Amino acid sequence: MTLALDQPWALALLPLPLLAWLLLPAYREPGLALRLPMLARIAGEAGPPQPEAPRPGWLRAALALLAWLLLVLALAAPVRIEPPVTRETGGRDVLLALDLSGSMAAEDMPGSGGMESRLDSARAVLKEFIARREDDRLGLIVFGTSAFVLAPFTRDHAALLALLDEAFPRMAGPQTMIGDAIGLAARTFERAKVTGRLLVLLTDGNDTGSRVPPARAAAIAGNLGVRIYAVSLGDPAAAGEAALDLAALDAIAQATGGAHFHASDPAALAEAYRRIDAMEPTPAQAVSWRPRTPLFAWPLAGFALLAALLLGTGPLAPGRRAA
Repeated sequence: MTLALDQPWALALLPLPLLAWLLLPAYREPGLALRLPMLARIAGEAGPPQPEAPRPGWLRAALALLAWLLLVLALAAPVRIEPPVTRETGGRDVLLALDLSGSMAAEDMPGSGGMESRLDSARAVLKEFIARREDDRLGLIVFGTSAFVLAPFTRDHAALLALLDEAFPRMAGPQTMIGDAIGLAARTFERAKVTGRLLVLLTDGNDTGSRVPPARAAAIAGNLGVRIYAVSLGDPAAAGEAALDLAALDAIAQATGGAHFHASDPAALAEAYRRIDAMEPTPAQAVSWRPRTPLFAWPLAGFALLAALLLGTGPLAPGRRAA
């Protein structure tokens, strides 16, 4: 614990009473004088004068000086500085890109109650991933025939999870525009201020005609410092629009310094996201501060008490004589 003054310049006011006493003329109360030649004889007939009790001048002056010191100390704003408090915070912006094409409705993923859709399996794994990234800002992009930001970067992960629960297949159209999703992510990251930028893209198909080819979009994202981790879901042997272009996803991830993981079941999908966690841990940033407690009220209360004592009706009041 340390004591300090927030406004130490106020201490320059301490010699002000002394300067006033030295530089200002003494106060004299004006009055009229009446000369009485017989005053001495009248005083002698009245008997010897009674001695006047000494006024407490020295005590009053000392208390007035103490009151001034307390007032100046209050103006100097004393504070008590507590020991440092340190908190660990994260420093990454992470975008989750989720494929909502029509094939994500396929119920070919084994679950606890039987077969479930690919989207349900992905949603469960994403929820676990979000829970592990509690110190990061997370955002959610969904894509199909078009791509849009479902949730901007936020630390309100409860709101993010609520929006994730509302996502459904074909919500953004039946196709798979991977390049457009990466391009949208790049524009979103362009406005981010942190350096740790991650895009985790989950898809179960290949690009079906993005306006920006996936390789070109990945190059743009890489130039912005975005690392892409691609997670593919489904059967690599599938044909048609449901076919997986694993080579393209490998190229996208490698172009940005990321990685590509393929999952054919919920366990492999969860393992892919755990590996991403291990490869991109939330950086520990120590934020330290020292709590400050203002103490000006104590000297101010002392000044008010002494002022009331000196200006009141007690024996130290100005002009008061002892009985």
